[in-house]
Amino acid sequence: MKMAADSQVAKTKEFVPYTKEIGHQGLKKLILREGESWQTPFSGDEVEVHYTGTLLDGTRFDSSLDRGTPFRFKLGQGQVIKGWEQGIASMKKGEKAIFTIPPELGYGESGSPPVIPPNATLQFEVEMLSWATVRDVCKDGGLLKKTVRDGERWAYPKDADEVLVRYEARLEDETVVSRSSEGVEFYVKDDAFGERGFKVGNKVTVPPNSTLIVDVELVSWKNVVDITDDKKVLKKILKEGEGYERPNEGAFLKVKYTGKLENETVFERKGSDEEPFEFIASEEQVIDGLDRAVMTMKKGEIAIVTILPEYGYKDTKTQRDLAVVPPDSTLIYEIELISFIKEKESWDMDTAEKIEAAGKKKEDGNALFKAGCKVY
Repeated sequence: MKMAADSQVAKTKEFVPYTKEIGHQGLKKLILREGESWQTPFSGDEVEVHYTGTLLDGTRFDSSLDRGTPFRFKLGQGQVIKGWEQGIASMKKGEKAIFTIPPELGYGESGSPPVIPPNATLQFEVEMLSWATVRDVCKDGGLLKKTVRDGERWAYPKDADEVLVRYEARLEDETVVSRSSEGVEFYVKDDAFGERGFKVGNKVTVPPNSTLIVDVELVSWKNVVDITDDKKVLKKILKEGEGYERPNEGAFLKVKYTGKLENETVFERKGSDEEPFEFIASEEQVIDGLDRAVMTMKKGEIAIVTILPEYGYKDTKTQRDLAVVPPDSTLIYEIELISFIKEKESWDMDTAEKIEAAGKKKEDGNALFKAGCKVY
């Protein structure tokens, strides 16, 4: 019964306003209502507040509430008095507070005639409605990003990743030059804007060196992994796999895949859900690039793997199940890793298992040597 009573007391306990000092120049903040989270705005952010300003004798000299419109300004840009700059930067979304601002952080010795006398201490009751985060992406003022709505995750796409965005691009005079409401896919590293203009098809619709305002929504992105660190085997993840385990050398793999040329010619199909294609990792049973890529995959992962000739069939004309692969062909595989069984690591083997594994490798090597060619 005591626990229930304590719980009821906690529920009915009201917030008690309290005062704190901001900085060391006499700025005081009486918190009337706490905010919704721990976050506060940064310099450069565009904040939106409601406020009422009074003198110490209660004389009201300004209020956004009287005008019926929130006050908006950019923090840290000298658009408001110093007391506001310091005080607003301490507020959380939804917070309401009364700031007592000494003359040194207000209008000083001159005041602001006729409503604010010289050396006046001011009080502002402020409610933080919201703010939009603004960041100087390139640190040179050339690209400013204002966050209108936060994303769902902490991760960001990398240069090699393929993104899907919806956007509308405008000139400074509000002329809309391009939009994509359904979304457009491109790689992050690809240039969309620059000195030669923004191209839609073959038509340049934006003059060179124009300032653009682009509303962008990042809908989704696909991770692209450089398997070989030389951009010659790239894996684009279409569906994330399960867990964190990946195959090791000698793992027994079950997959299904389709191999295409760059002109969309299908040269090979292997496996299905009912009868997966089975092979041993790192045993040269598939081409090198595909072997390397599948060893980076997780169970259930689906990916598109692009393999340059150096990791494919090189300069050799090769007959596959459904078509001929010409010399120096770039290969594109859509592959799903259905399941795998990892090869037992040597440090987990007992003596008998190590001898058996060594004998098997020797047999496999002899078989390949006699065959004089690779299994694939």
